[in-house]
Amino acid sequence: MAKRPTKAPPAPLPAAAAPRKSGRPTSAKPRAKKAPPPPPESPAETAAQPQTPPPPQPEAAADPFAFGADQRHLLETLSLNLAKAAMTAQSAIAEAALSQADRPAALSPDPFNVAPAMTSVMTSLAARPEKLFQAQADLFGRYMDLWSTTARRAMGEDVAPAPSTDKRFRDPAWSENPVFDVMRQSYLVTSDWMNGLVASVEDVDPRVKRRAEFFTRLLTDAFSPSNFLASNPAALKALAETGGESLVKGMQNFAADLERGNGKLKISQADYGQFKVGENVATAPGQVVWRDELFELIQFDAATETQAAIPLLIFPPWINKFYIMDLQPANSLIRWLSAQGFTIFVCSWVNPDSDKAQFGFEEYLHKGVYRAVEKTLEQTGQKQLNAVGYCIGGTLLGAALAHMAANKDARVASATFFAAQHDFAEAGDLLLFTDEHWLAEIEQQMDAAGGVLPGAAMADTFNALRANDLIWSFFVSNYLMGKAPPAFDLLFWNADQTRMPKRLHLDYLRQMYGKNALAQGQFEIDGQRIDLSMVKTPLYFLASREDHIAPMNSVYRSARLFGGPVTYTLAGSGHIAGVINPPAANKYQHWTNPALPETLEEWQAGAKQHPGSWWTHWAAWLRLRSGDPTPARDPKTGPLKPIEPAPGAYVKVKS
Repeated sequence: MAKRPTKAPPAPLPAAAAPRKSGRPTSAKPRAKKAPPPPPESPAETAAQPQTPPPPQPEAAADPFAFGADQRHLLETLSLNLAKAAMTAQSAIAEAALSQADRPAALSPDPFNVAPAMTSVMTSLAARPEKLFQAQADLFGRYMDLWSTTARRAMGEDVAPAPSTDKRFRDPAWSENPVFDVMRQSYLVTSDWMNGLVASVEDVDPRVKRRAEFFTRLLTDAFSPSNFLASNPAALKALAETGGESLVKGMQNFAADLERGNGKLKISQADYGQFKVGENVATAPGQVVWRDELFELIQFDAATETQAAIPLLIFPPWINKFYIMDLQPANSLIRWLSAQGFTIFVCSWVNPDSDKAQFGFEEYLHKGVYRAVEKTLEQTGQKQLNAVGYCIGGTLLGAALAHMAANKDARVASATFFAAQHDFAEAGDLLLFTDEHWLAEIEQQMDAAGGVLPGAAMADTFNALRANDLIWSFFVSNYLMGKAPPAFDLLFWNADQTRMPKRLHLDYLRQMYGKNALAQGQFEIDGQRIDLSMVKTPLYFLASREDHIAPMNSVYRSARLFGGPVTYTLAGSGHIAGVINPPAANKYQHWTNPALPETLEEWQAGAKQHPGSWWTHWAAWLRLRSGDPTPARDPKTGPLKPIEPAPGAYVKVKS
């Protein structure tokens, strides 16, 4: 008989555990208690039972910190894109540095003469330590309030974040995320305190103080946390969602703007490739009926069967192109006026080159205003016309009217001024750019460019006046977010600047902004002093409430310099949107008051508010001064032979 085995057969080996995923170790967890083992079975029972495979062991729990294939791919993509963005930026900066290496250095490291202004402000504050101590205590108090609110929120208390109407902080994360909320609020506290401290100085020359205020605001705007990738939640979100592609596109935009500016950063404000003058902007039909070295005279087609007998001649600013009044059919002032039955002429200024360097007010008066008036009357067979001057074109037109009055010239029946100044005592922040220190820098730029001011120089100045809207918003959108600039016709026009002759520009800055000579009767043309009070022609002045280039009070002071009947109207919005506001858009509002009291405050107190555009109010005023209806005029059949279709050739010349 075989011997019975004395030992039980070995138990089957357990299945191998699943291999552990690579990554950080999981945190230690208490082991579950094992159930007590079952009582041992006899060998016979064991042999009688079918041998079943052991149940599969559960797979080990996933490691929450371990990277799977998808995560590794995302991380690699992000790393590669960050490296690509850095290389793109470095390459662009290096090329820009090389392109600028052979250019002459700036005349002054401080062209705006800010250092003396800040020294004056700081000296004034130091002389009043009690004021400085009070300001410091105020800042400390504001921070204590902020820290208290932040601590309560961190402890779980339901504390509503401080609201902000600042467009830079519109993203909800600026309020919802405690970290970004603290960044936002601490920045606003500090910047408001700094700007308020400089503004509180009392015993400093007003122009010096204004310069210090302006550049303190520029500085605090530049250091906003929204302007930096690491502290902008919207930019960080875009970076994460696109795996770094947003930053790559942003640096490509940055490199393209450096290249477009020939080594100087020229921030794109619009998709310039989406617009072409004469094709989808400046498309009102008409003909160039006169051309000389200074301007083209454009007569636009009639849109009605009859037109008012007295034509309307528009003088736009020579620092911009006229098609701000003809961007798209829906907002074209020129088309709208034609539809009201007016015969419209526009003086389209040449984009001057070095051959016009010595052109001044005399040339722009005689070869510009007077010749345009002459040719308009010749083309229409009339003895008088109505005129419009926009911005600096209005400054020239006002001086021309006084010159005409002194010489008994009555060819202008009425004149309208859009956002135009003649009294520059309160001309806004542009006064900061008329310091002799800065004018010397401007003169050097013009000499280097052959006697003209490059168009980009004036654009930079206007952009600085509204840095958050026209510089930093595009910096964030284009570079940090990697977005393409918008297809916006107004910003396309805004970037389509013209050059300016050296003599004309320096005279304008020195005589108008520097000395306020026109308002004080000290400005001369042809050796003859210009006296605006001699102008008895009916005038219509349009100002805009938020205009930062021609402030409403400056325009009001200008209106009171003339000797004839004056109608002053105030529109909502700013220098452009306040003027170019078609009735169909039903936007903004305007105020009217037939009186012209001593101050703007008195005028506003008696003014009546009207919804929508001011165009209809002006058209009614203009119609009373435009004569009887006459058969519609065809630009092709007048005494002046058509040269080419509108918008002409001068407006297409790029700077």
